[in-house]
Amino acid sequence: MPTIKDIMNTMEYGPAPEGNAEVKAWLAGLGDGIGHFINGKFTDARAPLIEVLNPATDVPLAQVAKGSAEDVEAAVRAARAAYPKWSALPGHARAKYLYAIARHIQKRERFLSVLETMDNGKTIRETRDIDVPLVARHFYHHAGWAEVLDSEFPNHTPVGVCGQVIPWNFPLLMLAWKVAPALAAGNTVVLKPADLTPLSAWAFAQICAEVGLPAGVLNIVNGDGETGAAIAGHPDVDKVAFTGSTEVGRVIRRQIAGSGKKLSLELGGKSPFIVFEDADLDAAVEGVVDAIWFNQGEVCCAGSRILVQEGVAPRFFAKLTARMQVLRTGDPLDKTMDVGAIVSRKQLTRITGLLAQGEAEGATLHRAPGALPKTGNFCAPGFFTGTAPASTVSQVEIFGPVATTLTFRTADEAVTLANDSRYGLAASVWSENINRAIEVAAKVKAGVVWINATNIFDAGAAFGGYRESGFGREGGREGMAEYLSPAWEKGGKARPAPALAIEVSPFTGKSDRADIDVTAKLYIGGKQARADGGQSYTVLGKGGVAIGQAALANRKDVRNAVEAAHKAGGWGGVTAHNRAQVLYFFAENLDQRRAEFEALLIDSTGTSAKAAAEEVELSIRRAFWYAAQADKFDGAVHATKSRHVTLAMNEPFGVMGLVCPDEAPLLSLLSLLLPAIAMGNRAVVVASQSHPLIAARLYQVLETSDMPGGVVNLLTGERDVLARTLAEHDDVAALWYCGSAEGVAMVETASAGNLKPVWTDGGRLRDWRDPAQGQGADYLRRATQVKTIWLPYGE
Repeated sequence: MPTIKDIMNTMEYGPAPEGNAEVKAWLAGLGDGIGHFINGKFTDARAPLIEVLNPATDVPLAQVAKGSAEDVEAAVRAARAAYPKWSALPGHARAKYLYAIARHIQKRERFLSVLETMDNGKTIRETRDIDVPLVARHFYHHAGWAEVLDSEFPNHTPVGVCGQVIPWNFPLLMLAWKVAPALAAGNTVVLKPADLTPLSAWAFAQICAEVGLPAGVLNIVNGDGETGAAIAGHPDVDKVAFTGSTEVGRVIRRQIAGSGKKLSLELGGKSPFIVFEDADLDAAVEGVVDAIWFNQGEVCCAGSRILVQEGVAPRFFAKLTARMQVLRTGDPLDKTMDVGAIVSRKQLTRITGLLAQGEAEGATLHRAPGALPKTGNFCAPGFFTGTAPASTVSQVEIFGPVATTLTFRTADEAVTLANDSRYGLAASVWSENINRAIEVAAKVKAGVVWINATNIFDAGAAFGGYRESGFGREGGREGMAEYLSPAWEKGGKARPAPALAIEVSPFTGKSDRADIDVTAKLYIGGKQARADGGQSYTVLGKGGVAIGQAALANRKDVRNAVEAAHKAGGWGGVTAHNRAQVLYFFAENLDQRRAEFEALLIDSTGTSAKAAAEEVELSIRRAFWYAAQADKFDGAVHATKSRHVTLAMNEPFGVMGLVCPDEAPLLSLLSLLLPAIAMGNRAVVVASQSHPLIAARLYQVLETSDMPGGVVNLLTGERDVLARTLAEHDDVAALWYCGSAEGVAMVETASAGNLKPVWTDGGRLRDWRDPAQGQGADYLRRATQVKTIWLPYGE
C-alpha cells in the first residue's frame, strides 16, 4: 500500500467509492420486477419483462414490464379522468404539489444520484452535482409558473392529456423537463421512460405517491418503442413530447399527422465547438472536457465538432492531448472518475463501428491512454484529426465520448463550417473578443449558444433546436407555452372544401368581362410572373359569373418562389423599425385603394357592401397592429445561473410557407402574412383558391410600398397541391396551413422530411374578424424561434 509520501510524489488518485447499500436494498425490495404506475397505484410486473443491467458491471438490477396496449389504455383513461379536477385547481394548489415534489427530491438527492449512476452508467459526480439538483430546480421553477399562470398566460388553457417519451441519457432530468411544466399548466401525463433506464422514474413515482399527488395526474408506463408508439398514437392523447433520435422524431411526426395533437420534438445534434485564436486556450480545453467527455458524450447537444482557428490549432491540440492523457475512465460510483460507462452494449457497438468508419475514411483517432475495466461498457475518450466536413463522423451523431476536429481561417469560414449540418441544437463559441463571439452567435443556426462556456442548463432558460434537431422549447416561459393553447383554438366548425374547382378549359358561361382583358399573374421575387406551366384557371364570382382568370402555379413556381425568398435574406437583418415603416407604408397604400378592394370582395365572394368594407378596414388595422409589433415583440433576459446573463432572442425562421383559406380572403391572407414578415421572415403565400384575384390585386400594393423583392411571393392555384410542395421543400423552414382536415394530415406528414414546424387550425374555421382569433402575440410567437444565448456576466 503506498504511503502518503508516495502519493504526494505521484499525485495518484486512490479509490473513492460512493456507497450504494441503500439503493441495493431498494432494488432487492422490488421483488419480481417493476410494473407500471397507473391511477395512483403500482401494478405488478407481468410478462414479457425487460432486463435492466448496470452498464458498468453487466449485473442485472431489475426487470421491468413491457407495457401493452391495455396498459396504455388504462393509463390514458386515468389521465383523462383526472384532468377535469386537476386543471380546475387554482394555480396555487398545483404549485404546492410541485413544491412538495421538489422538496422530497432534495431530501433524497444522494439516493437518487446513486440510483441514476447505477442505472445509466454516468459518473456519480455528474448525477450528484448536476442532474439531481437540476431536477429539483425544475420543479421549484415550475411551481412558480403554476402560481402566476393566470396573469402570465391569460386566455390560455391546458392542452389536456400529455403523452411523453423520454430518453436514456438523462433519465430523471428529462422526466423533470417534461413533467414539471405539464403539471404546472394543469395537464395530466402519461410518461414512458427509456427501457434501458427506468429505475429513477419508478423512484419518482414513489415520491409522487408520498406527497399525495392526486391519482391519475401522473401515470408511468414502462416498455420499449412499441409502448411509446402506443402512447403517441392514442386517440385520447392531446399532446406528444418526445426527446430522442431524429429518425424516431420523423416516425412520430408521420404517425400523429392530422390527429390534432400538439407536438414538441427535442432531437439529435452535431454541435460545433468554435475556438478562435484569441480564446483562452486553457479554458477552451476545459470546455471540451465538459462538451464531449461529459456524460460519456451521450448528450444531444455535445460539442462533438471542434473547430479551431489555424493559427492556434497546433497549440490547442497539444493542450487538448495533454488534458486527455489524465482523464480517468472507470467505475462511475468512484468519485475520482471523469468518464463512466456507455449505457448499453448495443450503444457501445454502434460507437465502435462509427470510430472504425472514421479511421477507414482516413482520419486519425487519438484516445486517452490506460486500460479500461474488463467488465461493463466502457469507451476511452478521444478525438479525431484529419476529418473532412463530409466525413461520416463529421455528419453523423456518434453519441459517444469522441469528437471530430477541423480548422478554419476566418470567422465567416467558421460559421460556414458550423452550419454545415442538418442539425441545429447548440453551439459553443470561445473568444476573448466579445464582439466577435456575439457576431458568430447570431450567425450560427442553433437553438442554444454558449459563449466561453458549454453545457450549462437551467429551468429558467429555453432549450431546443433548429432544423432537424426538432421544434418546441423546454424550460422557462417558452417551455410553458408548449403545454398551453389559446382558448379559441379548440372550437370552430369544419372548413368546407374550396368553393371553386380548378378549371383550365375555356369557360363558355356567363362572364363579367373587363373592357381590356386583365391577366392576373403570380408575384415572385418582386416581379409579376407568368405561371411556369402556361396555365390559368377561370375564377367565378357571385352567381357563378366568371370575373377573370388566375395563374395556375405548379411545383416549379413554388421552387422559384422559395429561391427568390432565400435571396431576400437581408430582410431579417434590417432593423425592426425599418420593417415597421414598410408595413405602415403598406397600410397607407391599402387604405388609398380601399374602394377598389371592397368592390373586388363583393364581386368575388358575394358578400355585402358592409361586410366588404369591414374586411378592408380590419385588414388595414391589422397592418398597423403588426407594424407596431415589429419593434416591440422582442426577446427577454432570463434569471438563471450566477456569472451569466441568459438572453432569449426571437429569431425569424427564414422562409415560411403560408397557405390561406377561402373565408375572408383578404383579411385571412394578411393575418397570416403580416406577423411572418414583421418578425423578419420571407413568405411564400398560397392565396385563396376560390378568390385568387384578391392576391393578384394585392401585389400592386406591395410594389408601391417599398417591400423588397422576394420578401413576399404570391402564388395562386390548387391549394393542396401547392401546400404539399411547400411541406416537402427542404428550404422552407416553417409552414402555416389553413385548409381541410385531410390537408392537415397531408402537410404534417410531408413536413417530416426536414421536420419543419407546422401550425394548422385542424381544418376548422376561425373568425378572422375577431382579434382574439385573427391576430395576437401567439401569431408572433409562432413566427419566431427562440435562440438562447449564454453570456459571461460579472462574478
